[in-house]
Amino acid sequence: MLFNRYMALTTQDLKKIKAIVEEVVELKLEEKLEEKLEEKLNDKLRLLPTRDEFLTKMDEVMGELKDTREEQTILQDIHPNNIHSFAN
Repeated sequence: MLFNRYMALTTQDLKKIKAIVEEVVELKLEEKLEEKLEEKLNDKLRLLPTRDEFLTKMDEVMGELKDTREEQTILQDIHPNNIHSFAN
């Protein structure tokens, strides 16, 4: 009589349970993976300068480039074609 009260699980029941467990495990693994990826990405992004730091440095570099080009132009005017004239 006790057996009739609690029915045994069928193969189909077990397959459904298995599918549910697999789905839950897959979702949890995806969540963990996303957390780890976000954590690693944030670690890498911390190494980059802020936008303001980047733009400040670029202004500095562009200023140096402008100065270098001006110096090069002046030197070319003084020594065209890199020919030096020596007094005899």
